[in-house]
Amino acid sequence: MLSPRAPTPATAPRLSATGLACRRGNRLLFKGLDFAIADGEIVWLRGRNGRGKTSLLRLAAGLASPEEGAILRDGAAAHAATPGRSFVFIGHANALKDDLTAGESLQFLLRLHGRPSTPAIAQAALERMGLQGRRQAAVRTLSQGQRRRVALARLAVEDEAALWILDEPYDALDADGIGRLDELLLAHAARGGSVLLTSHLALDTARLRPREIDLDRCA
Repeated sequence: MLSPRAPTPATAPRLSATGLACRRGNRLLFKGLDFAIADGEIVWLRGRNGRGKTSLLRLAAGLASPEEGAILRDGAAAHAATPGRSFVFIGHANALKDDLTAGESLQFLLRLHGRPSTPAIAQAALERMGLQGRRQAAVRTLSQGQRRRVALARLAVEDEAALWILDEPYDALDADGIGRLDELLLAHAARGGSVLLTSHLALDTARLRPREIDLDRCA
């Protein structure tokens, strides 16, 4: 059905699925899904609205269980509580607190996920997302695009070749924000990290060279 890149024999795929099916209520969203994501790959998860893209990301993050089949991260069953720092999940919601500043909100997210969270680290990450001078701004004063940049600044702190699971990361970003996110994705893939993302916006396929998984084929 799909033609994933074969992983090297010595290592398990960063993320893989076999015979995967997902149900929401009485509706089967997709079934018979097989794929493998190797080190250094950027994978664009596609499909019509309601096909189950976000549901698949939640399965990959271990936040839900499949109806059928198996989904594995680094060869082990995907569970949210799996020890270690093997993946990063950023959902569609920014998960920022209006009463905190941009810097405080980012530091809170970093602490929550066990990452270094000093003011200097947060400031450097915000600068990489083009938010110079906004560390002390209250979240409630930021535009939707700026809020998305704060949430995505968490990626600028990551330095491991882990799996990134990103739900609509380009949402609300302008051209500058899109370019900065592309740079983070390319740097991550270059160090051997893997990315599974959804986007209703067209990606820069010439630059990112993503492989596509289309859930419309698995209905």
